[in-house]
Amino acid sequence: MMTLPLQLSPEVSAAKAAGAPVVALESTIITHGMPWPQNVDTARGVEAAVRAAGAVPATIAVMGGLIHIGLSDADLDRLGQARDAMKLSRADLAVCLATGRTGATTVAATMICADLAGIAVFATGGIGGVHRGAETSFDISADLLELARTPVTVVAAGAKAILDLPKTLEVLETHGVPVIAFGQDDFPAFWSRSSGLRAPLRLDTAEGIAASHLMRRRLGLAGGQLVANPIPHDAEISRADITPFIEAALAEAQAQGITAKAVTPFLLQRLFEATGGRSLTANIALVLNNAALAAAIAVAVAAG
Repeated sequence: MMTLPLQLSPEVSAAKAAGAPVVALESTIITHGMPWPQNVDTARGVEAAVRAAGAVPATIAVMGGLIHIGLSDADLDRLGQARDAMKLSRADLAVCLATGRTGATTVAATMICADLAGIAVFATGGIGGVHRGAETSFDISADLLELARTPVTVVAAGAKAILDLPKTLEVLETHGVPVIAFGQDDFPAFWSRSSGLRAPLRLDTAEGIAASHLMRRRLGLAGGQLVANPIPHDAEISRADITPFIEAALAEAQAQGITAKAVTPFLLQRLFEATGGRSLTANIALVLNNAALAAAIAVAVAAG
């Protein structure tokens, strides 16, 4: 069997050897989600939130033909200022590695890499999903199928509100993915605590979520869990406030013919401008909140 192209940081390697809890973190939020230097400042803040909650952070990226599981300060700075980093999903991961390019991992790619490294829990901002108009464009994020096949528990603030959330939940249900709202009955919508849709499942403790993860492992069920963690009250942008900005941004993207992987970064930039930066402030708050919950779940999984 060929050796996997994994490079674990000393901190992650020591945690794995000791059986300590580890939380995977994506890297597209650094390269495609926020401007420099807020991207790296946020990445370091998220790692600090994981450590404060008792786990070890493992930010994942591809550099120099290796999947790096845990990044040094120098790696974070280099990635944060990279201009040509690939946005990696399942389809792109092997090509990026084989060609020695730099790549930042989306939800799907982070799940794959986390599973290869034996990491059970992953914190992100929001998952991808079914895009508006997917009935004609067939634009559906690979994140949804990855949740159905890779056994990692993903903590997110729901799916991004720019998506078709009812169809996103339908696809997750079709593929047997548990969608668990944390501490409430409503499915959150990224910047907003409620999407107006009821979540299929609810759990109120990190220990309960960890127990479900471990039971799925015992049963041999494929795929992971989506934990929908609502944004903190004081950081929320209500659905009523954000919806008009989303609709305007979507209309602009359609008018300009923006499609595929370019859609989400374009929409996030337009929302940042339309909200006077509130969307980015909310984004940072929800990522930090998700990191703390993911760390608590990882602690419980390690203890189980």
